[in-house]
Order: sequence, then structure tokens, then C-alpha cells
Amino acid sequence: MIKRQGSLEIITRSPSGASKTTPLLFVHGAYTAAWCWDEFFLSFFAEAGYSASALSLSGHGGSPGREHLDLLSLDDYVRDVIEVLDSFDTPPVLVGHSMGGMVVQKCLEMRQVPAVVLMASVPPQGLWASAVGLAMRKPDLMTELNSLLTGGATSLDALREALFAQPVSMERLQLMADRVQPESARVIWDMTLFNLPQPARMMRAPVLVLGAECDPIIPPSLTEMTARALGVDAHVFPGMGHGMMLEADWRSVAQHVLDWLPVAERVVTGHPHGANARF
Repeated sequence: MIKRQGSLEIITRSPSGASKTTPLLFVHGAYTAAWCWDEFFLSFFAEAGYSASALSLSGHGGSPGREHLDLLSLDDYVRDVIEVLDSFDTPPVLVGHSMGGMVVQKCLEMRQVPAVVLMASVPPQGLWASAVGLAMRKPDLMTELNSLLTGGATSLDALREALFAQPVSMERLQLMADRVQPESARVIWDMTLFNLPQPARMMRAPVLVLGAECDPIIPPSLTEMTARALGVDAHVFPGMGHGMMLEADWRSVAQHVLDWLPVAERVVTGHPHGANARF
């Protein structure tokens, strides 16, 4: 692993009143950083009484390591999350999107957490099926993502196609285009072949698996693959794209998670009505 120089960027939104016992920690996907959670999700959950934090993984956002991004491995990202997780007085619920979902799965091999939410997550079987499917269905988008991977620019049309199925303004797309960034090629290969999670090694926790009907990167079939591997049912949101926390209808996703969190708490305390939420 690469020795990190400096502290990770962490964005935290705290409740104005009484706080829930269990905090939330959000882990972003490839090409983004903590900012993707801060637009809507962090304040939503803070208003609901949860301390909500998002970290930028090494080499992302305001975290150090951009200069050697391609040397960073999936284990480096897992180390980042474990470090932040261990800094909490009370272990947080982990929420991971896309690549962040695989990072969270790898964290479960090392730590017990109260619950896990996987949103449009890379499945435990890896990225191979996603890459092949994207190359066949949307080769132009695959080319754009490969360009972004190596530091090239991406068009607003490609960004819209990758993240959104619902209306989004050109101004908002431009703001996001200014923030998206390259990703570690080593991590992409780790998620494809070399460092896949092992469900049998994961510590048991309530898990919620969410996907998006119109997601070109992690289509519903791969969301179902994740759910089957973890022994739960998947919930797929209609008419929504990969950027579930950024879509116009983001609130329906956030509310679904908010409604599920008490179910997860009942599972942890042994309440029978939460049985379907665990793996």
C-alpha cells in the first residue's frame, strides 16, 4: 500500500437537534469524491437526526495522493475507510456507491459495522460483466470513460449518459464536469479480477442493496447479482440512472434508506421483523 501524506478530506453534516445513536459514513464511487454526497444526501440525513459524513478516498477531491493515483490499490481505499470508521466513537452505517460499494464490501472482511447500504454497487463478482456489457451496449460511453480514466476530458453528453436518466440542466452538468477526475487504473483492475470481495469472509450485518433501472454502468442485472451473493432482495428504482444520489428524484432513494435504517437496528437487536435485511 502507498503511504499517505496528510489527512483525508471528510465532510460532515450534523443534526441541529438531538442526534441518532448511529452515525452514517458515505463512500463515493470512481471519478468523484465526497462532494457527490454533499449536494443532497448529507443534509437530508442530518435533518433526519443522523450525523452524516462522507470521505474523499486517497487521490480524490481534497484528499492527498492525486500525484500517484495510478499506484493506489483497492486496499489503499479500504485502508482509508477503515481509518475513518475506526475514528468514530460509535461504529457508523456504511453507505457505498458504485466503486465505493465494493470498497465497503472489502471493509466487511475486516470490521463489524451496524449495517450497510450498497447503491449501484460493483458486485462481488467484479467489474468484468459491467465492462463487457457497456462495451457492447454503449461503446462510445465506454471510450469516454476510458479517456477520463487516464486524465482526458469527457463531454457533457457522456456525463449525462453515465449518471442521469432524469432531467438535468447543462449548468449543473458543467459544474460536475469541472469536478470529475481520473481514477486509478490499478483499482479498476483490482475490481475486475485481482482483489474481489469474498462474501464468505464478510462479517454479518444488515444490508440494503439498491439499483437503478436505467443505469448503463451497473444495470439491474448486476444489482440483482450483488443481492443474490449477499442473500438479500434488491430494490431497483424505476426511471433512474447511475448517479442515484444526484438524480432529480434523489429524495426517493434517500427516503428509502431512511425508512430502512430502523429495520436494520431491529436486526441488530434481534427483532424478528428485520430478518430479510441480513446476509
